[in-house]
Amino acid sequence: MKRYEEIAESLAGEIRSGQWPPGSRLPSIRELTARHGISPATAFNAYYRLEERGLVRARERSGYFVTGGPQAIRAEPAACARTQLSSHVDISELVFDVLGAAQDPAMLPLGSAFASPDLFPLSRLARSMAASTRFIDPREIVASLPAGNSQLREQIARRYLGMGMHVAPEELIVTSGALEALNLCLSAVARPGDLIAIESPGFYAALQALERLGMKALEIPVHPKRGLDLAALANALDRHPVKACWFMTTFQNPMGASMAQESKQELVELLARHNVPLIEDDVYGELYFGRHCPLPAKAFDRLGLVMHCSSFSKTLAPGYRVGWVAPGRYGQAIERLKLMTTLCASIPAQVALADYLGSGGYDKHLRKLRHTLEGRLAVANEALAAHFPAGARLSRPDGGYFLWVELDEGFDTLELHRTAAAHGIGLAPGPVFSASRTQYRHCLRLNFGAAGPDAMSNGIGNLGELIRSAGRGSQKAVKPAPN
Repeated sequence: MKRYEEIAESLAGEIRSGQWPPGSRLPSIRELTARHGISPATAFNAYYRLEERGLVRARERSGYFVTGGPQAIRAEPAACARTQLSSHVDISELVFDVLGAAQDPAMLPLGSAFASPDLFPLSRLARSMAASTRFIDPREIVASLPAGNSQLREQIARRYLGMGMHVAPEELIVTSGALEALNLCLSAVARPGDLIAIESPGFYAALQALERLGMKALEIPVHPKRGLDLAALANALDRHPVKACWFMTTFQNPMGASMAQESKQELVELLARHNVPLIEDDVYGELYFGRHCPLPAKAFDRLGLVMHCSSFSKTLAPGYRVGWVAPGRYGQAIERLKLMTTLCASIPAQVALADYLGSGGYDKHLRKLRHTLEGRLAVANEALAAHFPAGARLSRPDGGYFLWVELDEGFDTLELHRTAAAHGIGLAPGPVFSASRTQYRHCLRLNFGAAGPDAMSNGIGNLGELIRSAGRGSQKAVKPAPN
């Protein structure tokens, strides 16, 4: 990393930590050169890099300032207060209604679950597809059933090694996206009627999987910054016959929260004491805004209880539908289930991704993608501060591309979803993230990676106007963030 990049990363970390709040003036070029012993050109390049990421703005004859202003929304959403048991999960119709609106190409996709297609190297992937599929050995197609292409598994194993984790290629199972991996894991360790611990608010696809398989949900609270409430989980494991857990420990959907490394280790140790398997959904882990890739809970697994699921859909190739699982002790059961269902993921897509990863361009793409997403988060924060009611609360994600927004207790985001859709704006209302369908009715999830800066800023402005026109936007003063 070049010197100006190191300084830019250091300042970005200080901005994220709150050391430099929105609107504050950063050190002058002279101060920065004196502090780090660098040339003015290096200092300017550091600030140029931060400008590209949307974290700072230059003011003529005044210096550099952190994006946002005195009115920026600083309060975080309230954490879910309690664990909740749902004997019957019935969420799909509501989810289909929300997703149906998001599929309209004319809609501004702030409720989407994917980043904008223009952020991915699709033309480069197309070249890999064209080049690699010409030389597919027919014997390799059969050999890839059902575990997956050997070259792709080798490339994925190298990425684990880059994080300091040893996962052998032969341990991995390639799937048709992470969602298949997650569902296979669930079917491998639980049966209809079993109780599954999930997050609250949590990923709606987990709720749909439980609904489809006739399983019960035990919703564990998630803190908007610290992630899963371990004390609540420990209490739940003592009181209920939990068969498995399905958690997103890094950049959780929908809150964007991440558990600290120590908390992930504590989670794995807690589950080991109860002999409860963990299905870890880690599709956003490489979209971090800091210097280092956060370790998944799988890194602390010594007993094979953690099934680590990830995908290229959120970081590289949404339409290729290629994911994988590092299944621990459950590999044989998951592989047999895959043989009984989809047999294997698309071979052409697998060999194309193996070719692309082997070219060495993936990490460069990821660095650019992270910087772009971080910049778009800054734009979204500014727009929300300018147009949303003063009492709104926002999550503070350090990666991924989701923001969780909490409005006044009496606000109805389901109604807002319908009104916004009529105005060409998609959003994800809070009730789709809970089995109860009544929690989080005053909350919503926004995707700050789904549209360009101008379109997103204008869309958030229009959304703010709709909230105010609903007659419930006059909220009280900003509440203090929870401890």
